[in-house]
Amino acid sequence: MLTPYYQQEMDNVAISREQASQFAKQVADDFNPLHDVDAKKFCVPGDLLFSLVLERYGVSENMHFDFVGMVDETSRLHFPPMSDAFDITSDDKVMLSVKRSGERKQCDSLTNSLIRNYVEFSGTTFPHVIIPLMAKQDVMINPARPMVIYESMSIHLDRLDIESVTLKPAEPEFSFEGKRGKIVLRFNLFHGDERVGQGEKHMVVAGVREYCQEAVDKLIEYYNERKATL
Repeated sequence: MLTPYYQQEMDNVAISREQASQFAKQVADDFNPLHDVDAKKFCVPGDLLFSLVLERYGVSENMHFDFVGMVDETSRLHFPPMSDAFDITSDDKVMLSVKRSGERKQCDSLTNSLIRNYVEFSGTTFPHVIIPLMAKQDVMINPARPMVIYESMSIHLDRLDIESVTLKPAEPEFSFEGKRGKIVLRFNLFHGDERVGQGEKHMVVAGVREYCQEAVDKLIEYYNERKATL
Protein backbone atom coordinates (compact mmCIF):
# COMPACT_ATOMS: atom_id res chain seq x y z
CA MET A 1 0.00 0.00 0.00
CA LEU A 2 2.79 2.45 0.87
CA THR A 3 5.28 1.47 -1.83
CA PRO A 4 4.52 4.51 -4.06
CA TYR A 5 5.26 6.94 -1.23
CA TYR A 6 8.89 6.20 -0.32
CA GLN A 7 12.07 4.60 -1.65
CA GLN A 8 14.53 2.30 0.06
CA GLU A 9 18.14 3.47 -0.20
CA MET A 10 20.43 0.76 1.22
CA ASP A 11 19.58 0.72 4.95
CA ASN A 12 17.63 3.98 4.89
CA VAL A 13 14.25 5.27 3.71
CA ALA A 14 13.92 8.47 1.69
CA ILE A 15 10.72 10.35 0.86
CA SER A 16 10.63 12.88 -1.97
CA ARG A 17 8.48 16.01 -1.96
CA GLU A 18 6.29 14.48 -4.67
CA GLN A 19 5.77 11.25 -2.71
CA ALA A 20 4.95 13.05 0.54
CA SER A 21 2.56 15.43 -1.20
CA GLN A 22 0.78 12.60 -3.02
CA PHE A 23 0.32 10.66 0.22
CA ALA A 24 -1.10 13.73 1.97
CA LYS A 25 -3.60 14.54 -0.76
CA GLN A 26 -4.46 11.09 -2.14
CA VAL A 27 -4.48 8.96 1.02
CA ALA A 28 -4.97 11.35 3.96
CA ASP A 29 -7.09 14.00 2.20
CA ASP A 30 -4.71 16.49 3.86
CA PHE A 31 -4.18 19.80 2.04
CA ASN A 32 -1.89 21.45 4.55
CA PRO A 33 0.41 23.83 2.56
CA LEU A 34 3.42 22.40 4.44
CA HIS A 35 3.03 19.25 2.31
CA ASP A 36 2.96 21.02 -1.05
CA VAL A 37 5.74 20.10 -3.47
CA ASP A 38 6.84 23.75 -3.75
CA ALA A 39 6.40 24.66 -0.07
CA LYS A 40 9.20 26.87 1.23
CA LYS A 41 9.00 25.16 4.64
CA PHE A 42 8.20 21.64 3.46
CA CYS A 43 7.70 18.63 5.71
CA VAL A 44 6.68 15.00 5.27
CA PRO A 45 3.27 14.23 6.86
CA GLY A 46 3.59 12.66 10.29
CA ASP A 47 0.85 10.24 9.27
CA LEU A 48 3.15 8.80 6.60
CA LEU A 49 5.81 8.11 9.24
CA PHE A 50 3.17 6.47 11.46
CA SER A 51 2.07 4.35 8.49
CA LEU A 52 5.63 3.24 7.69
CA VAL A 53 6.13 2.09 11.28
CA LEU A 54 2.97 -0.02 11.19
CA GLU A 55 3.88 -1.51 7.82
CA ARG A 56 7.36 -2.45 9.03
CA TYR A 57 6.73 -3.52 12.63
CA GLY A 58 3.07 -4.61 12.62
CA VAL A 59 0.24 -3.62 14.97
CA SER A 60 0.61 -3.79 18.77
CA GLU A 61 -2.09 -3.59 21.43
CA ASN A 62 -0.57 -0.35 22.76
CA MET A 63 1.30 2.10 20.53
CA HIS A 64 2.54 5.62 21.28
CA PHE A 65 4.28 7.96 18.83
CA ASP A 66 6.13 11.21 19.65
CA PHE A 67 6.85 13.38 16.59
CA VAL A 68 10.15 14.99 17.51
CA GLY A 69 11.83 16.24 14.32
CA MET A 70 10.67 17.68 11.01
CA VAL A 71 11.29 15.22 8.17
CA ASP A 72 11.89 16.62 4.67
CA GLU A 73 13.17 15.37 1.32
CA THR A 74 16.78 15.46 2.53
CA SER A 75 16.14 13.13 5.48
CA ARG A 76 17.43 9.58 5.35
CA LEU A 77 15.39 7.63 7.84
CA HIS A 78 16.87 4.72 9.75
CA PHE A 79 14.44 2.11 11.11
CA PRO A 80 16.13 0.05 13.88
CA PRO A 81 15.37 -3.57 14.84
CA MET A 82 12.02 -4.00 16.54
CA SER A 83 11.86 -3.51 20.32
CA ASP A 84 9.44 -2.13 22.92
CA ALA A 85 10.88 1.38 22.51
CA PHE A 86 12.88 2.73 19.60
CA ASP A 87 13.64 5.90 17.63
CA ILE A 88 13.42 6.57 13.91
CA THR A 89 16.46 8.73 13.16
CA SER A 90 18.11 10.69 10.35
CA ASP A 91 21.83 11.39 10.70
CA ASP A 92 21.53 10.40 14.38
CA LYS A 93 18.81 13.02 14.94
CA VAL A 94 15.60 11.62 16.40
CA MET A 95 12.59 12.22 14.17
CA LEU A 96 10.01 9.88 15.71
CA SER A 97 10.00 8.04 19.04
CA VAL A 98 7.90 4.89 19.31
CA LYS A 99 6.78 2.91 22.36
CA ARG A 100 4.85 -0.37 22.04
CA SER A 101 3.56 -2.98 24.45
CA GLY A 102 1.21 -5.96 24.60
CA GLU A 103 0.67 -8.52 21.91
CA ARG A 104 1.77 -7.84 18.32
CA LYS A 105 0.27 -8.92 15.01
CA GLN A 106 1.79 -8.75 11.53
CA CYS A 107 -1.29 -8.73 9.27
CA ASP A 108 -1.48 -6.72 6.04
CA SER A 109 -5.28 -6.51 6.18
CA LEU A 110 -5.42 -5.13 9.74
CA THR A 111 -2.41 -2.85 9.17
CA ASN A 112 -3.82 -1.33 5.98
CA SER A 113 -7.28 -0.93 7.52
CA LEU A 114 -5.87 0.88 10.57
CA ILE A 115 -3.64 3.09 8.42
CA ARG A 116 -6.42 4.13 6.03
CA ASN A 117 -8.98 4.80 8.75
CA TYR A 118 -6.59 6.75 10.96
CA VAL A 119 -4.92 8.92 8.31
CA GLU A 120 -8.26 9.85 6.73
CA PHE A 121 -9.52 10.94 10.15
CA SER A 122 -6.26 12.73 10.96
CA GLY A 123 -5.94 14.54 7.63
CA THR A 124 -9.47 15.93 7.52
CA THR A 125 -9.59 17.45 11.01
CA PHE A 126 -8.49 20.82 9.59
CA PRO A 127 -10.52 22.92 9.10
CA HIS A 128 -13.70 20.90 9.73
CA VAL A 129 -13.00 20.00 13.38
CA ILE A 130 -10.24 22.33 14.58
CA ILE A 131 -11.80 25.68 13.62
CA PRO A 132 -15.25 25.01 15.18
CA LEU A 133 -13.56 23.55 18.27
CA MET A 134 -11.51 26.69 18.83
CA ALA A 135 -14.48 28.93 17.99
CA LYS A 136 -16.32 27.59 21.06
CA GLN A 137 -13.78 29.56 23.13
CA ASP A 138 -13.97 32.57 20.81
CA VAL A 139 -10.47 32.12 19.39
CA MET A 140 -8.94 31.00 16.10
CA ILE A 141 -5.61 30.17 14.47
CA ASN A 142 -3.56 32.82 12.68
CA PRO A 143 -5.08 32.85 9.16
CA ALA A 144 -1.84 34.19 7.66
CA ARG A 145 0.25 31.39 9.20
CA PRO A 146 -2.02 28.55 10.36
CA MET A 147 0.60 26.64 12.36
CA VAL A 148 -0.83 23.39 13.74
CA ILE A 149 2.00 21.08 14.81
CA TYR A 150 1.62 17.32 15.17
CA GLU A 151 2.96 16.47 18.64
CA SER A 152 2.01 12.87 19.48
CA MET A 153 -0.59 10.15 19.04
CA SER A 154 -1.49 6.88 20.71
CA ILE A 155 -3.65 3.86 19.92
CA HIS A 156 -4.91 1.06 22.17
CA LEU A 157 -6.54 -2.10 20.83
CA ASP A 158 -8.40 -4.48 23.14
CA ARG A 159 -7.89 -7.42 20.77
CA LEU A 160 -5.88 -8.27 17.68
CA ASP A 161 -7.83 -11.30 16.41
CA ILE A 162 -9.49 -9.12 13.76
CA GLU A 163 -8.58 -8.16 10.20
CA SER A 164 -10.18 -4.72 9.92
CA VAL A 165 -11.37 -1.74 11.92
CA THR A 166 -13.48 1.34 11.36
CA LEU A 167 -12.92 4.66 13.11
CA LYS A 168 -15.44 7.01 14.69
CA PRO A 169 -14.43 10.41 16.09
CA ALA A 170 -14.98 11.01 19.82
CA GLU A 171 -15.23 14.24 21.84
CA PRO A 172 -12.26 16.56 21.09
CA GLU A 173 -10.69 19.01 23.52
CA PHE A 174 -9.01 22.42 23.15
CA SER A 175 -7.20 24.53 25.74
CA PHE A 176 -4.99 27.58 25.38
CA GLU A 177 -2.87 30.05 27.30
CA GLY A 178 -1.87 33.26 25.58
CA LYS A 179 -1.05 32.57 21.94
CA ARG A 180 -0.31 28.88 22.40
CA GLY A 181 -2.98 26.19 22.42
CA LYS A 182 -3.30 22.42 22.59
CA ILE A 183 -5.77 20.21 20.74
CA VAL A 184 -6.63 16.62 21.68
CA LEU A 185 -8.58 14.70 19.05
CA ARG A 186 -10.06 11.42 20.28
CA PHE A 187 -11.44 8.46 18.37
CA ASN A 188 -12.87 4.98 18.90
CA LEU A 189 -12.10 1.90 16.82
CA PHE A 190 -14.78 -0.63 15.94
CA HIS A 191 -14.96 -4.11 14.47
CA GLY A 192 -18.54 -4.28 13.26
CA ASP A 193 -20.63 -2.94 16.16
CA GLU A 194 -18.05 -3.85 18.81
CA ARG A 195 -15.69 -1.20 20.11
CA VAL A 196 -12.23 -2.75 20.03
CA GLY A 197 -10.01 0.23 20.81
CA GLN A 198 -9.47 3.95 21.08
CA GLY A 199 -6.84 6.59 20.52
CA GLU A 200 -5.80 10.22 20.73
CA LYS A 201 -3.97 12.70 18.55
CA HIS A 202 -2.27 15.68 20.24
CA MET A 203 -1.42 18.89 18.41
CA VAL A 204 0.06 22.24 19.37
CA VAL A 205 -1.37 25.46 17.89
CA ALA A 206 0.75 28.60 17.57
CA GLY A 207 -0.53 32.14 17.09
CA VAL A 208 -3.92 31.78 18.80
CA ARG A 209 -5.92 34.98 18.39
CA GLU A 210 -9.38 36.45 18.89
CA TYR A 211 -12.08 34.92 16.69
CA CYS A 212 -13.03 36.80 13.51
CA GLN A 213 -15.80 35.36 11.34
CA GLU A 214 -14.65 37.17 8.20
CA ALA A 215 -11.11 35.81 8.55
CA VAL A 216 -12.44 32.30 9.20
CA ASP A 217 -14.66 32.46 6.12
CA LYS A 218 -11.71 33.50 3.96
CA LEU A 219 -9.50 30.75 5.41
CA ILE A 220 -12.09 28.05 4.73
CA GLU A 221 -12.69 29.43 1.23
CA TYR A 222 -8.96 29.32 0.53
CA TYR A 223 -8.75 25.75 1.83
CA ASN A 224 -11.67 24.59 -0.31
CA GLU A 225 -10.19 26.26 -3.42
CA ARG A 226 -6.87 24.48 -2.83
CA LYS A 227 -8.63 21.15 -2.42
CA ALA A 228 -10.61 21.66 -5.62
CA THR A 229 -7.59 22.61 -7.75
CA LEU A 230 -4.71 20.48 -6.40
